[in-house]
Amino acid sequence: MIEPGVMIILGLVAFAAGFIDAVAGGGGMLTVPALLSLGLPPHIALGTNKLAATFASSTAAWTYYRKQLFSPAFWRASFLATLCGAIGGTLVVDLISTDWLEKVLPLIILAVAIYTVWHPQPKGKEHKLPEKCRQLTKKQWLQGSTLGFYDGLAGPGTGAFWTVSNMALYRLDILMASGLAKAMNFTSNMTSLITFAVLGHINFALGLTMGLCLMLGAYIGAHSAIRFGAKFIRPVFVTVVIVLAIKLAWQAWF
Repeated sequence: MIEPGVMIILGLVAFAAGFIDAVAGGGGMLTVPALLSLGLPPHIALGTNKLAATFASSTAAWTYYRKQLFSPAFWRASFLATLCGAIGGTLVVDLISTDWLEKVLPLIILAVAIYTVWHPQPKGKEHKLPEKCRQLTKKQWLQGSTLGFYDGLAGPGTGAFWTVSNMALYRLDILMASGLAKAMNFTSNMTSLITFAVLGHINFALGLTMGLCLMLGAYIGAHSAIRFGAKFIRPVFVTVVIVLAIKLAWQAWF
């Protein structure tokens, strides 16, 4: 049983993560360390996080879609590639030992945080979709399968990676890149969630509680991102992530 005070803290972390994920991506870098800090086995922490994250990504994706910042038909190949990648990544998680995951996850989280600090925020040039061609389809399959696999395997920072790569590969502006990122994030989250559920790696009580808080944060965050942009959240986001990653790495390695 988890104490009420701990549940309140988890709820606040989830709300902040949902807000951050909808604005800049990477909310999982808050929720995964928070779940691991409770002493949950890494497999259960990742599966529970997927349940909670699906609430947030669905809310954010729907908000961007309603604002006409995402076209599902245009990105069909990305959907299929992300789905396949996410299934593969989640199945690999089940084959990895718990001890190995406990040591590697903090390093992944810390590496993503450092990447976020040092990588400049790219600026898309055009507020329109790229032209359809064979090269575009190849990019969609490579990007979707790679990031889908990573999201199924670990997850933290996937939204941020999607947003950055969308602007770099397709020259989308920040809002259209974020809209695509949220839709693909929802695809991999839902796919991994189903796989984790089949494998029995989910704490449903924790996942549903955090999921509701994530959904509220994502709703507010998506509307704020569309109105103000993502730059204002970045310093706080990076600071919190680095502190949590260092804490988990210390626990796992020392």
